Amino acid sequence: MTAIQHTHDSNTPLGLRKDAAAAPANTPAESGLSASLILLLASGAGLAVASLYYAQPMLGVLGAEIGASNQAIGAVPMLTQLGYAFGILLLAPLGDRFDRRRIILAKAAVLTLALAAGAASSGIGLLLVASLVIGLSATLAQDIIPAAATLAPVAHRGKVVGTVMTGLLLGILLSRVISGFVAEHLGWRAMFFIASASIALIGVAAWRGLPSFKPTTKLSYGALMGSLGSLFRKHAALRRAALAQGLLSVGFSAFWSTLAVMLHSEFHLGSAAAGAFGLAGAAGALAAPLAGRIADSKGPELVTRLAAGLAAVSFAAMAFLPMLSPNAQLVLIVLSALGFDLGVQASTVAHQTIVYGIEPEARSRLNAVLFVGVFTGMAIGAALGSMFLAHWGWVAVVALATASSLGALAVRFWPGASAAH
Repeated sequence: MTAIQHTHDSNTPLGLRKDAAAAPANTPAESGLSASLILLLASGAGLAVASLYYAQPMLGVLGAEIGASNQAIGAVPMLTQLGYAFGILLLAPLGDRFDRRRIILAKAAVLTLALAAGAASSGIGLLLVASLVIGLSATLAQDIIPAAATLAPVAHRGKVVGTVMTGLLLGILLSRVISGFVAEHLGWRAMFFIASASIALIGVAAWRGLPSFKPTTKLSYGALMGSLGSLFRKHAALRRAALAQGLLSVGFSAFWSTLAVMLHSEFHLGSAAAGAFGLAGAAGALAAPLAGRIADSKGPELVTRLAAGLAAVSFAAMAFLPMLSPNAQLVLIVLSALGFDLGVQASTVAHQTIVYGIEPEARSRLNAVLFVGVFTGMAIGAALGSMFLAHWGWVAVVALATASSLGALAVRFWPGASAAH
């Protein structure tokens, strides 16, 4: 499971083949990486980030079984997301200072143990600690993405990153559906054990198949963290990418964080039905590699504009829901989810393509800054979405999502945006 030689930047990882002609038969010429390595990277990213969301559909039965109050059990997803946010900020930059392979293996080991601890929890205390550690160690997904960008030839970086992002996005969108099904038939502990086993398998596969990566800086940890602000101030392209993707994340999060409540109140549908809407988003995520190919051939700027425009139109279409029959309303919601998920995911791939081309030796830190923007938008969207739904109804949520997407489009059309990258 090795990749062919790359010569597009100075930080070529160790362990790559010296003779391109000797590459395995399953190495696709258009990507420059073996299919097995791409599958490993995509699967690792997807299964890691899925760990953040497995608990959400199980909270009701889980809380009842371990005797936790609704308020206490509500801290489980909060601590998981908080751990992930802190992990992106405090741990992801280490990928520039140390061998990413070792970081990925270490985080996989910790995540495996944390998920197993969640499965073994008999009380809320251990579960809360496990949830925080799950969030911190699940950031191995944010080490895999820069690794994929480093391994890929520069001419096909967008396509490779897009393929890996498809794995990550499918992990996000399908995790709740899978978790709900497994918990219903096998119990919530089984879901945690299955998740732990899946990460253990990814760790073994990464140990066997992932090449080593040469560190690109010798900065101390303090200097490494300080450089995040320096990179943000130095590169207008990074600031634009973080702002635009953060604005798109506001609408994305506002929709998904309020959908279940709206479906229950308006259509009397349960959590299983709300989770099934994630399948529409998953279909949109499958188009991420196509966005990467367009970014490679036509430039990522075009993709960011088309993607933000598609998200805005998809959100705005739901303003017509009151004019339709109930069945037609559900169809429109599904189509809108398909459209805006495609837009958000395509924009993510294009922004990563822009950001990874700024300073190859700082990819982990650049990725950290970008995703701090993304998760800040996610948090704002969840908070505003719930408030807007409570005070002004679903139409207000739709208006918020549409406005934030138009804001992202404005950022991408702002004078100088094309030259920024």
